[in-house]
Amino acid sequence: MPVPIDTSFLDHLPQNVAVQFLDRVRASGSAEAFRFPRGDSWESVTWDEAGKRVRRLAAGLVALGVTQEQRVGIASNTRYEWVLADLAVMCAGGATTTVYPSTNAEDTAYILADSDSHVVFAEDAEQLAKLRERRAELPALTKVVAFSDHEGGSTGDDDLDDWVISMETLAALGDERLAAEPGLIDDIAASIQPDQLATLIYTSGTTGKPKGVRLKHRSWVYEGEAIKAQGILDETDLQFLWLPMAHSFGKVLLSTQMACGFATAIDGRVDRIVDNLGVVKPTFMGAAPRIFEKAHGRIVTMTASEGGAKKKIFDQAFKVGLEVDRRKREGQSIPLPLKAQHAVFDKLVFSKVRERFGGRVRFFISGSAALNGEIASWFHAAGILILEGYGLTENAAGAAVGHPSDYKIGTVGHAMPGSEIRIGEGDEVQVRGPHVMDGYHNLPEETAATLTEDGWLRTGDKGSLDADGFLTITGRIKDLFKTSGGKYIAPSAIESKFKALCPYTSQFVVFGNERNFVVALITLDPDAMATWAEENGMGGSSYTEIVSSQKVHAMVGDYVEQLNERLNRWETIKKWEILDHDLSIESGELTPSMKVKRNVVEDNHQQLISSFYTA
Repeated sequence: MPVPIDTSFLDHLPQNVAVQFLDRVRASGSAEAFRFPRGDSWESVTWDEAGKRVRRLAAGLVALGVTQEQRVGIASNTRYEWVLADLAVMCAGGATTTVYPSTNAEDTAYILADSDSHVVFAEDAEQLAKLRERRAELPALTKVVAFSDHEGGSTGDDDLDDWVISMETLAALGDERLAAEPGLIDDIAASIQPDQLATLIYTSGTTGKPKGVRLKHRSWVYEGEAIKAQGILDETDLQFLWLPMAHSFGKVLLSTQMACGFATAIDGRVDRIVDNLGVVKPTFMGAAPRIFEKAHGRIVTMTASEGGAKKKIFDQAFKVGLEVDRRKREGQSIPLPLKAQHAVFDKLVFSKVRERFGGRVRFFISGSAALNGEIASWFHAAGILILEGYGLTENAAGAAVGHPSDYKIGTVGHAMPGSEIRIGEGDEVQVRGPHVMDGYHNLPEETAATLTEDGWLRTGDKGSLDADGFLTITGRIKDLFKTSGGKYIAPSAIESKFKALCPYTSQFVVFGNERNFVVALITLDPDAMATWAEENGMGGSSYTEIVSSQKVHAMVGDYVEQLNERLNRWETIKKWEILDHDLSIESGELTPSMKVKRNVVEDNHQQLISSFYTA
């Protein structure tokens, strides 16, 4: 049964995100709010300092003419300035339009034009160049505010003109406005209604133009307060935040911080995650499954390369750890000899795994895609709890999440307190609650197809609820396919199994719709393969040369055979090929949130896939 949670918090939600933030500043004042990299060190600011900066920027936006619900874009990677900009938009009464920094100029212009954004915050010269290139398509865009500081890639004085101003200039405009109206920001915050538009997040669709998801203040405030009500985070925690803030998963963690009051260390550079964890030593972090898959693969391959006694100890440690874990979950006793072995292995092996993540992590939260249960169990055996969460941009990211004292590996936990989940026709997961969107911007037909008349969100995901209310997600309904023999295949389930088996995997994409057998395209992780090459006499070779070698082909073939042993006969991979390049956002094969665009991959490699069935 789920942990009992008092839902009376629903009767006392902050009125809006601006009030939620300003209340937190008043409550936590001198406590640390954010820390962020400056060169080789980290700089820290208190809630009071962040609050003063946000007030100045918010007043500056008002001085620029931003009014209630008027859209302000942010085109930037995850960094402290992103958070300041978003909170300033909230406190000015506007609505944030998020733009991934990897979005091309054409789609950036489409998003800003469709949202009718009047002001845009731009991270660096690259983002500015996109805006300048498409300026003729953005007649409503009156001002661009550049993140101008000494971080690499930032804008400089040469980039500033009548159209582009710096954040310092914006803050100075705010100072002038606040001198005339000291109570301006508090008055605006008090006037914003819960159902007013707070954010437009454009989902990167696999076909056609992105759709703007309209999320109101109530949605974000509810998400943060619902997590607070579960009692799993408080002011003593420290978050490491790297997730794209243009994605709802990153945004909801900001709302959670406002509700709970913990400090957040921010650095969106994905290649620095592991190094940063060792320095920051957070108590929790949100991440996509790919981060855990990559960490698992790295640790396993590094140990395998050392060989000898170290590998034997490592393998035995996880054999014991998984057995102890299984017994605990099933309520069985743990024999004394097994308990003693586990204590030894915890010191020799598991403590070192935990130390790679800073040594203080209470739990990770995995979201945006399904996490393989075997990888979750592997981390759990090492004493690292990964709680799976589930949700869509259309419900402000969080629909369900596990609880540290009430979870089942392989499930995404229970519905967020104060909301509902049901299984509809065709086993579709449907969600209802304060977090559900208003609809899609300028797309009434799409909205009507996604929201029922009584407020349920059709997620498009296939799933089930067990007797204890735990939700399991099978996969996207549109991704399920049927072989010519009439058997239904859930490709994501097969793909995650392979990633758990093969530590060198980057992507494993399964096909076979209306075909007589299932095939796969495989990409390998460039970093892992560079290490493998050094250990196998191919150091200095290109990625293409490495993955094309007979030795790598044989190695991957062994893993495919292991996978097939775990699958039903009709699911087994009969033919496969390793691609000579990894999937990327630039190729259009991955969304900015790192999800595979299955149809794009299929289109790009149609000839190769067809050859599997004609050879």
